[in-house]
Amino acid sequence: MNNQKKSYALPIAMMFALFFMIAFVTGLQNPMGVIVKNQFGATNFLSQLGNFAIFIAYAFMGIPAGMMLQKIGYKKTALTALIVGFLGVGTTFFSGQVENFAVYILGAFITGFAMTMFNVVVNPLLNGLGANERQGNQLLQFGGSINSIGATIVPVLVGYLMGTDESMRTIAKANPALFLAMGIFVLAFFVLYFVDIPEPFISKEKKEKVKDPHSALSFRHFVLGMIAIFIYVGVEVGIPNIANLFLTSGLESGGMGLDPSVAGTVVGTYWFLMLLGRLTGGILGSKFSSRTMLTTVSSIAIILVLFAIFMPTDVIVKMPVFKSDISFGLAEVPVGIMFLIFVGLCTSVMWGSIFNLATSGLGKYTAAASGLFMTMVCGGGILPAVQGWIADMAGFMNSYFLVLAGVLYIFFYAIAGHKNVNKDIKTA
Repeated sequence: MNNQKKSYALPIAMMFALFFMIAFVTGLQNPMGVIVKNQFGATNFLSQLGNFAIFIAYAFMGIPAGMMLQKIGYKKTALTALIVGFLGVGTTFFSGQVENFAVYILGAFITGFAMTMFNVVVNPLLNGLGANERQGNQLLQFGGSINSIGATIVPVLVGYLMGTDESMRTIAKANPALFLAMGIFVLAFFVLYFVDIPEPFISKEKKEKVKDPHSALSFRHFVLGMIAIFIYVGVEVGIPNIANLFLTSGLESGGMGLDPSVAGTVVGTYWFLMLLGRLTGGILGSKFSSRTMLTTVSSIAIILVLFAIFMPTDVIVKMPVFKSDISFGLAEVPVGIMFLIFVGLCTSVMWGSIFNLATSGLGKYTAAASGLFMTMVCGGGILPAVQGWIADMAGFMNSYFLVLAGVLYIFFYAIAGHKNVNKDIKTA
């Protein structure tokens, strides 16, 4: 048994590294929204199109990535994703050289393909490398913690690179972050190439899916869970993205006119709180059920979002923030923004809880369900774009009514929607 654990240590480490890259590259779209708004004169809605492109790619690539996994395996799918990711980030870099908004969107879309393939690989593989279901869940939680580290670093780093001169907020200023991402892609490719990655049950699952008359979509609680995942990712991404736009937009646009480096530390703190929440969730996961965790955090999120919406924006508080020099400091922000940042503690454990509840009782349909879940990650692009449009029409803080509706649905799923009413379907 010890030898088996040792043989899996390197594959697990590689999956953790890919988790980091998923967050780092996806998180680039947050500060990039501020950049393209300045460089291309984009509206709040248009500034979210890069984020939209990277997430909508999940809808296009989720099922094909699952088919690719079945055909060529985990390792080759991950290697392909690394190549595609390098090309996507490279296209983003090129968009800064030619100063073309359409090329920027194309780069985000290509990058989204890579992120989809990464997710299709790391989630089921980490879950499968655990000795049992509980250990698999813990690996996913700790992988999520690594993911949060990448998400914490990127807004702080790019905010620092943008500096204080508004006229200099261009894609070119973010080049060091883009170069870092491309360099990690190259390094990860060569390391992964020489690492043995387990390929569990791929061919067997493929045969079973062809013969079986039922599917994961036959289960009501799974379908409602897919909707919950769609909404969750939109909420998770929309909260910091729109907060960043609010903090950095000028007073004439209804924003606060803060320096991007300061706003970056505020947004980075949201992802840092998600890191703390995921670590805590990994520790408490064996003591509390997914339903209890999801009910608790969604209830708290509802309260925090309500406070954020209705608190006056001229009430300023000093909140602790995670700074670019890997230290902590204080930033003056509207009290409503502080409440929104605290929601990061709540969203941190929602993915794992929703996934566990939605796939509970699916048995042999669980693998197919994982692929379908990846397509619903596109909510992280659609809902923030809609929220950006609402911000253009009704103001930044009013756009968080969309987030409120989202967490209300997640609360519904936690207390009622997760129940399996299709137990008559054989899953063995």
